[in-house]
Amino acid sequence: MNSRSFVPAPVNEPILSYAPGSPERAKFFARLNEMKSKKVDVPLYIGAEEIRTGKKIDLRSPYDHEQLLGKAHQGGALEVRRAITAALKARKDWSRMPFSARAAIFLKAADLLAGDWRWTLNAATMLCQSKNLYQAEIDSACELIDFLRFNAHFAEGIYAAQPNSSRGMWNRLEYRPLEGFVFAVTPFNFTAIAGNLPTAPALMGNTVVWKPATSALYTAHFLMKLFQEAGLPPGVINLVSGPAAEISDAILAHPDLAGVHFTGSTGVFHALWKTVGANIARYKTYPRLVGETGGKDFVLAHASADPEAVATALVRGAFEYQGQKCSAASRAYVPAGLWPQVRKSMKGMLAAVEVGTPEDPGNFVNAIIDRRAYEGIVRYIDAAKKVKGNKIVFGGTYDSSKGYFVTPTVIESSDPKSLTMCEEVFGPVLTVHVYPDNKWKETLALVDSTSPYALTGSVFARDRHVVLEAERALVNAAGNFYINDKPTGAVVGQQPFGGARASGTNDKAGSYLNLLRWVSPRTIKETFDPPKDFRYPFLARDAA
Repeated sequence: MNSRSFVPAPVNEPILSYAPGSPERAKFFARLNEMKSKKVDVPLYIGAEEIRTGKKIDLRSPYDHEQLLGKAHQGGALEVRRAITAALKARKDWSRMPFSARAAIFLKAADLLAGDWRWTLNAATMLCQSKNLYQAEIDSACELIDFLRFNAHFAEGIYAAQPNSSRGMWNRLEYRPLEGFVFAVTPFNFTAIAGNLPTAPALMGNTVVWKPATSALYTAHFLMKLFQEAGLPPGVINLVSGPAAEISDAILAHPDLAGVHFTGSTGVFHALWKTVGANIARYKTYPRLVGETGGKDFVLAHASADPEAVATALVRGAFEYQGQKCSAASRAYVPAGLWPQVRKSMKGMLAAVEVGTPEDPGNFVNAIIDRRAYEGIVRYIDAAKKVKGNKIVFGGTYDSSKGYFVTPTVIESSDPKSLTMCEEVFGPVLTVHVYPDNKWKETLALVDSTSPYALTGSVFARDRHVVLEAERALVNAAGNFYINDKPTGAVVGQQPFGGARASGTNDKAGSYLNLLRWVSPRTIKETFDPPKDFRYPFLARDAA
């Protein structure tokens, strides 16, 4: 105990290539086939117990309706109360555990994931969420490893930040965990987010009740197994599943709720915030609300932009992982003089894009997560086809006979306020508005005012004055702003992620800023030789 240890300096996890003949490709497909041959029985993880309620739902691959991955047990208010009790019980010892010991658990999880667990989590992410080799690798392996390693590094920096002390005293800041438990709500689209939202508060000494998206329970099950193997004590992270409203209502009504760590839709986050507000008088402390929600992310091209770079950014930014990223490019503004070149290049690239099962590495675009999401995207495409000012530049087709597949769709819209220019589609649909070459300033204002969201966005221009003008005009339009690059692909430790306006609280996952939300500092002042008399020198009167 009489030493000062330092977290190993983090370095971003290298992305493996999975090229034909590579060892990682062979290991991945061996694990994939092994996992396909087994059906999992996913319990609720509460304290040291695996709870099986008998109320089960099927877990199936979105790219193959016939592929049953297993079944998941569903809980309700009773299981939620048990999970909260387990979290509060575990909090006493966990919050007092030295930071070095807590950090070691998550650093071990990172190393396990960088080893043999890599194939398990990547295979689970492919099977459950229909991510291809590359999309799984950058998510469930590299990004999650980075979260675990960099968060430990950032936490160490937070704890090291201490106040000044005058002579005769010692001032300290104690970064206490929040008083109560944290509710983590995670989405289907990123395994890294599913791993980070419960572990970031836990690293800072909090205990967590975690509700993963139902459509990603299969992957969440393997995350819990990873955390357990790394040595996470029972009750620190408790996984519950079941009807979303029933679970949320039970958790948000509890007086010990100390925080909510959320990624999902804006509508759901609004509902959570309203419920917390209505219950505010019953809580022991004001809960911290941290949310990353929707996006209507833009790409704005100037006449000076490189058309090939714009086209490539649009194809990658809009259609990687089927556009199911909150950062995906879904609206673009291209000057009339540049549009013919951009359109031709995009159409050529998209003609070469293959759509199908992620198990075939040649497929760039894979399946939509589930039927509800698929049908919502189809409705947007069908509605866009009926609008006079719209042209389908590419795609517009879809098929759900085998899996939930939607062809990459590009819509050219003469109306910059058309439905698909304004609303989040969350699928492989990109809408392009072609603006007059001499309307650059007006288009900047249009980009800023069209959407209530402000998550990501990018500007393409070779003219530096134009880039600076766009930075200033769009200062509040995107929490992650890209210059001559697609608006996706934020890297932990390099581009802290999050947006404001309707896109969330902008607490920047992948940086120390997010971790600060999970502590409640206490100032401690110790005086070494305290005064023995109440009188100050000024009280003495002048001599007569």
